[in-house]
Amino acid sequence: IKMQINRILSELCIESSRLDTVRSVCHIAQKRLIACFQGQHGTDPDKRHKKLPLTALAQNMQEGSVQLSDETLLGKMLDTCGDAENKLAMELSQHEVQIEKEVLDPLYLLTETEIPNIQKQRKQLAKLVLDWDSARGRYNQAHKTSGTNFQVHPSKIESLKEEMDEAGNKVEQCKDQLAADMYNFVSKEGEYARCFVMLLEAQADYHRKALAVIEKVLPEIQAHQDKWTEKPAFGTPLEEHLKRSGREIAVPIEACVMMLLETGMREEGLFRIAAGASKLKKLKAALDCSTSQLDEFYSDPHAVAGALKSYLRELPEPLMTYSLYEEWTQAANIQDQDKKLQELWRICNRLPKHYHANFRYLIKFLAKLAQNSDVNKMTPSNVAIVLGPNLLWAKTEGSLAEMAAATSVHVVAVIEPIIQHADWFFPGDQDFNVSGAFVAIPAVNSNHLSHTGNEYESGTLERKRPVSMTVMEGDLLKKESYHFPVPDLGGLKSTETAVYIVASLSI
Repeated sequence: IKMQINRILSELCIESSRLDTVRSVCHIAQKRLIACFQGQHGTDPDKRHKKLPLTALAQNMQEGSVQLSDETLLGKMLDTCGDAENKLAMELSQHEVQIEKEVLDPLYLLTETEIPNIQKQRKQLAKLVLDWDSARGRYNQAHKTSGTNFQVHPSKIESLKEEMDEAGNKVEQCKDQLAADMYNFVSKEGEYARCFVMLLEAQADYHRKALAVIEKVLPEIQAHQDKWTEKPAFGTPLEEHLKRSGREIAVPIEACVMMLLETGMREEGLFRIAAGASKLKKLKAALDCSTSQLDEFYSDPHAVAGALKSYLRELPEPLMTYSLYEEWTQAANIQDQDKKLQELWRICNRLPKHYHANFRYLIKFLAKLAQNSDVNKMTPSNVAIVLGPNLLWAKTEGSLAEMAAATSVHVVAVIEPIIQHADWFFPGDQDFNVSGAFVAIPAVNSNHLSHTGNEYESGTLERKRPVSMTVMEGDLLKKESYHFPVPDLGGLKSTETAVYIVASLSI
C-alpha cells in the first residue's frame, strides 16, 4: 500500500507539471493573439467595425474627397481608396470575430475551465491519499498495540479498518475520475492543436478576401490615374507623355515654339542667353501641369527658350534616339556633301513615329528662326551649337564635359545641315498650332530656297540634292558674318568647340 501511495503521488507530480506547462503556453498564446486585435475584444462585428483604425481612416478619406470634390484626381483617389479601406475594415472585423469563436474561445475553455478542473481533481486526490495514509497509520497502530494492550476493544480496531478501507475506496474513486479526466484531456489534445491550424486558415481566408478587395479596386484607381492628363512632362519619356496626353507634339515643345513665334523670333542670342532661374523654374512648373496660363511668359523669350532646352535635355532618351546615335555620328564624318545629306535623310526617316513628328516640328521651327539670323544672330550653325547637344548625346555615362566633348563636333555637323535644308528633309508647311490651343499663326515655308518639282527619285529612297546648294552655301557664308560675342567657332579645334557647348548646356 505504501508503494502504491508513492506511485500515485509521483504520477500526480508529473502530470501536474505537464498541465501547468500546457496551461501557461496556451494562456500566453491567447493573450498575445488578443493583443493583435485592432477591434475591441468581445464585441459584435458592427460595433467592432466602428472602432477599427481602418474605419477611421476610411471615413477621413471619404470626408476629404467631399471637400476636394470628385472633379479632382486626388478627390477621386480618396473616395475610391476610402471605400476600399472601409471594406477592408469590415473584413477585418469579421475575421477577428471568427478568430474569437474558433480559436480564442476553445483556448479559454481549456486554460480557464478544463485544466483547472483537472488540477482541482488532482489536489483532491492528493488530499484523499494523505487521509488514506493517516487512516492506515491509525489502524496499524491500533492493531499493533492490541496484542499487548487488552483494553483496546476489537470493535474499535474494526472501526479503524473500515475507516481505512473507506479512505482507500475514495482514493480509488478519485484516482479513476482523475485518470478519466486526464485520458479525456489527452484524447482532446488534437482538438486543441487544431485551434492553431484554424488560426492560420482563418488568417489565410482573411488575406484572400482582403486581396480580392484590393485587386478589385486597383484597376479603377489605375484608370483614374491613367485618364488624368495633367502629369509632369519634364523627365517623362516622350512616348509616355504623348500617349497620356493624347497629343502628337509634346506640350513643352509646342507651347514654347508658339510663344517664341509670337515674341522671340527677332530676339538676339535666343537659346544662348540664360534666363532668370526663378522665372525658368516657374515656367517649367506651369508646363508640367499643362496650364494654359502662360501669358506672363510671352514677354521673356529667353525663359521660354531655356524651358525648351531644359525639356529636351531632361528627356530620358534624346529626341534623335540612342538607337541611331552611331548612325548619326558616322553620317557626320562623311565628307561628300551629297552623300552626307542622303545619309542624314535616310536616318531621319528611321526615327520612330513620335520622335520623327516632334523632330520635324522642332527643325521646321529652328529653320524659321534661322531666317531671322541677320537680327537674332542665330544662324543654323549657331543654333546647332547651342541646341544640338540637347537633341543628341551618347548613352554612355560620364560628366557633362565628357559627354559634350564626345558629341560636340558630330552633333553640330548633323544638326546644321538639317536646319539649313529643313524643307528638303521635311517637305511641306508646318502648322505649329497643332493642338489648336494657341492663336493660330499662318505657316510659312521655312527654307531659304525654293525647290523644283518632285525631289523624290521614283522607286528609290534616294533624294535629289537641294537645287542651288552652291547659292545656299554662299548665302550661309554671308549669314555667318553674324556671330555670338565669342570667337568664330569654325576656326576652333574640336576640344574648344566642346568647351563652348558645355557652357551652352550649363545655360
